Amino acid sequence: MGETYHQLSTRADPALLSLVIPAYNEEEVLPLLRAALTPFIDGLQMPVEVILINDGSTDRTLDLLLKWASDDQRIKVLALARNFGHQMAATAGLDAASGDAAVILDADLQDPLEVIPAMLERYRQGYDVVYGQRTVRQGESGLKRLTAWAFYRLMRASIHPDLPLDTGDFRLISRPCLDALAELRETHRFLRGMVAWVGFPQIGVPYSRPARAAGQTKYPLRKMLKFAWTAAISFSTLPLRLSLSIGVVIAVIGIATGVMAVIAKLANLYTAPGWASQMVIMSVLSGAILISNGILGEYVGRIFEEIKGRPLYVISRRVNLPAKSAPRDPKDA
Repeated sequence: MGETYHQLSTRADPALLSLVIPAYNEEEVLPLLRAALTPFIDGLQMPVEVILINDGSTDRTLDLLLKWASDDQRIKVLALARNFGHQMAATAGLDAASGDAAVILDADLQDPLEVIPAMLERYRQGYDVVYGQRTVRQGESGLKRLTAWAFYRLMRASIHPDLPLDTGDFRLISRPCLDALAELRETHRFLRGMVAWVGFPQIGVPYSRPARAAGQTKYPLRKMLKFAWTAAISFSTLPLRLSLSIGVVIAVIGIATGVMAVIAKLANLYTAPGWASQMVIMSVLSGAILISNGILGEYVGRIFEEIKGRPLYVISRRVNLPAKSAPRDPKDA
């Protein structure tokens, strides 16, 4: 399938730029973020709002955010009632953003602020999504780099062919694309895939990703694997089709084994019943059934979560934001 053609139209800088930054237990890095972010937004030739989302932190992250917001009215804080996860926190920030464009970035300074002007240049050229594309990943283990490399290529090859390679959530999103994204309210979210799904002109900006400025990663291998699983089953029924294929293969093996047993009996080659071979076949067949049921159960469970219609997140406190902040209605655009 070819890439959709878009006719680009140049435009001015955003009348307001929103920076959306989720934070979970980032007490160590927030002073460094403030020291870097304040002169950066002072130097931009446009108004900027910074939406910092406290995702149920257990350390002093919220205290530092509230102090920062009291010192600078451009800093807006959303405190979630508990830890809802990075994707929900980013969604809350995007819902609250009122700018003509929004940039999602992490609080740990691994998403370099110096890349944002390059994103704005692409925005002025007419692109609605400008994603940061990692060329170097500093401060990460070889295993993490390998699993990330494999994840994106497997996703593109089998599930989401439009997913950009080697990208995270670090990206600029225009208001038209934000409005389209706001209509997608699924519970199990894979934002970078959702942004690719809605379409619009998209382009990458290469950058070197530095190591964390301070603190520990909030995405160990266990969470990465869980996130990859969510990405896979949120955008495709491929796991279900794979379980069907496994069942067909095992059924064929079972039929072939039965035919061979009959032939051996007719040729007087049949010996005492093979207990070991029967147990192996039964074990493999039972395992395949349980795996298939487990995969089916994952989909059914997610359907159950969706039909409950619960909000994606709960906000306990807003600072420098309206008392009630609901997702912007695209019809008001």
